[in-house]
Amino acid sequence: MTRRFTAVALLGALSLTAACSDDRMMSSSSDMMSEKTVMVGGAPMYPSKTIVENAVNSADHTTLVAAVKAAGLVDTLNGPGPFTVFAPTNAAFGKLPAGTVDTLLKPENKPMLTHVLTYHVVAGRMSEAELKAAIVAQGGTATLTTVAGDPLTAKIAPDNTVHVFDEQGNMAIVTTPDVFQSNGVIHVVDTVLLPK
Repeated sequence: MTRRFTAVALLGALSLTAACSDDRMMSSSSDMMSEKTVMVGGAPMYPSKTIVENAVNSADHTTLVAAVKAAGLVDTLNGPGPFTVFAPTNAAFGKLPAGTVDTLLKPENKPMLTHVLTYHVVAGRMSEAELKAAIVAQGGTATLTTVAGDPLTAKIAPDNTVHVFDEQGNMAIVTTPDVFQSNGVIHVVDTVLLPK
């Protein structure tokens, strides 16, 4: 009788544990479903996830993710930040001269790749509204100091989009602003920005 009671109690406890586990999973899932997401590359970007955790799900950012991994920047961009990232799409990388991406991804070019990638990152979380306010406050052109240490400049175009310029004069248009992450914000851009 005692053995039977113990077995029944044990089964009840296991069922309760499984139910609690299911509840936690459903709660976590429903929390994510209630988050305000932005679709990027066919995937929802969750504000509760890090820059890297979201970027790996974007079909438009596979080249950027591969470059971040090759440069050893995954831990940095998974860190607390916060960071503002101007994230070039696969199409943006495709606009570079033929062979550029393959060359940058070679192990011997890791320092150059790291410099190019960190040139797309600004310390702190700067929303589109804050970026535009800085542009207005600085007389129509804001200078942003990147994590690489080199400047980017930003202007508001007549269509009210933000345009970002690198030191070589290349212009990137922010096509999807304010993709908020747990450790910063991504602004999707259509051109790779290059330091001198």
